[in-house]
Amino acid sequence: MVELLAPVRNEVSFSAACDAGADAVYFGLGQLNMRINSRGIEVGELGRIVARGHERGVKVYVVVNAIVFDQEMGELSDLLGQVKACGVDAVICWDFAVVQRCKALGIPIHISTQASIANTEAAMFYKNIGAERIVPARELSLDQIKQIKRDTGLEIEAFVHGAMCVSVSGRCFMSQYLYGRSANRGDCLQPCRYDYHITDKDTGKALDIGNGYVLSPKDLCTLPVVDKLMESGIDSFKIEGRSRPPEYVRAVVGAYRRAIDAVLEGRFTPALVETLTADVEKVYNRGFSTGFLFGRPMGEDWSDTYGGQATKRKLFVGKVLNYYKGPKAVYVRVSNPLAVGDVIQAHGATTGVVEMVVKELRDDEKGSVSSVNKGNVTFISETLLRRNDDIYKIVDAEIGG
Repeated sequence: MVELLAPVRNEVSFSAACDAGADAVYFGLGQLNMRINSRGIEVGELGRIVARGHERGVKVYVVVNAIVFDQEMGELSDLLGQVKACGVDAVICWDFAVVQRCKALGIPIHISTQASIANTEAAMFYKNIGAERIVPARELSLDQIKQIKRDTGLEIEAFVHGAMCVSVSGRCFMSQYLYGRSANRGDCLQPCRYDYHITDKDTGKALDIGNGYVLSPKDLCTLPVVDKLMESGIDSFKIEGRSRPPEYVRAVVGAYRRAIDAVLEGRFTPALVETLTADVEKVYNRGFSTGFLFGRPMGEDWSDTYGGQATKRKLFVGKVLNYYKGPKAVYVRVSNPLAVGDVIQAHGATTGVVEMVVKELRDDEKGSVSSVNKGNVTFISETLLRRNDDIYKIVDAEIGG
């Protein structure tokens, strides 16, 4: 059975991932990982997250995949000590200092894609030093991944969805050169995604590099070929997106859960793929491509707009003040317009991401109303919501914003 592995940036996206059907989650702890700007789970929250995950049969992996310097060895020891004490299922890493310290503590090791493992001998090297699993270089084709799996017997964790980097396994120095913010320390500002105005020094002729963003690949999306990936023997389908919001996690994990289950049950059809692709198009993306899996990307695999191409976006509406279980009524302080018929989402650390349609509104003073701009209102929710959950309205997005 293939594992569905989901990215997590906080407790809201953790709950969303579990509710959507993830078998495992992965996240950083705010330090020594490649997404330091997305915060991740705090070290003090780790024990609770691991316990919650294990209660639901969800494995928890911690990412420690940045380059580590001598002056950070004490920090590394403290971090891995907490990881061990909390019962984390594995550490995703590649720096040999992290590998050695995980081995000494008896923490299972998964080798990050940052190691750029692109052949059987490299994979065997990591197997011989104790790795249970590898995340191969993202530049490999499906046939190359299958060969490494066949020749080594290692577990293979492969990216199936999310952002792609123009450089080799993310080894880019553009952000470091321009802003002193290193991609290899998890601090990339993604200048590759910008518009550029290029001038020929000799002739003075200028060119705007925008349409066909030559440094900005489309996002990876393998929903149309999930059946082929499952046949390949890949052990874990990894979704990229530790910097992306909880509704992204909910939508993408849910789509791949449905696709995997459909393949297992003989229900995987082009019509289902079309439906699931439309679901993931609603959340942040730069357009879709199958990346390197079936050959090297060509011109059509580059994004043609600045920013995202999500078909939907969310607007903050208000906060839950209370939930009354008997009538299933949600009491909300509304700070932005809300109307009957609006599609809304509730986001919360325990609630995760819950979507519904507002069927009725009751104002504290006016009773039943069709809309409200500001104030306290009540509406019905079949799903239990919790105090301080955030309420968002889901609306059509302007593509490229």
